[in-house]
Amino acid sequence: MSWFIQTCTSSVGKKYIMAVTGMLLGGFLLIHAAGNSSIFWGRRAFNSYAEHLHSLGILVNIAELGLLTIFILHIVTGLSLFLQNRNARDGRYAVNNAAGGRTWGSRTMPYTGLIILAFIIMHLANFHFVEHDRPIADIVSPVLNNPVYTFFYASAMLVLGLHVSHGFWSLFQSLGVNHPKYDTFIRFISWAGCILIAGTFLAIVLLLLLFKDHLG
Repeated sequence: MSWFIQTCTSSVGKKYIMAVTGMLLGGFLLIHAAGNSSIFWGRRAFNSYAEHLHSLGILVNIAELGLLTIFILHIVTGLSLFLQNRNARDGRYAVNNAAGGRTWGSRTMPYTGLIILAFIIMHLANFHFVEHDRPIADIVSPVLNNPVYTFFYASAMLVLGLHVSHGFWSLFQSLGVNHPKYDTFIRFISWAGCILIAGTFLAIVLLLLLFKDHLG
């Protein structure tokens, strides 16, 4: 067991943890975006999707607990790596001096992560920790019809896209799937994934702002 703990607490082990948890969270986002896209087909389709999801009962609770565990592990490991890199001052300066190839996504990962965490707390407060004695459409519509909330949600989706774009790229690197021959394709896949996820959520936010009666 000691070798497992040593591996997980090493820099390489932490990067693998970030890669695996990031992949799982990315998978959740894809599924979540696909499910929420039912909103494009109107009130009945969206309510039907939510009712079907809640009919799974305890399976939903188990999935939520698993997701929370993965999310906390991702945050704690990411924060540990960030602090570890900051403390390695000589290495940090060397990296910064040769940072020509770094992207905005890589430079801002810790900060976009904190913004996403704040957004998730607000999102849960608006949609999860509320009384569910009404159809989901009646819960979502008043929030996303509000221009103030729309601004915050839309901004958060742009930040999410930036975070996920580098996250996908880091996943391939951590798993050793990086080679100059395939870099362009990997970057394309990374950006396609983040545009699909963030773009779907952003489209939902804008839809409900521009067409306030869409879920009416």
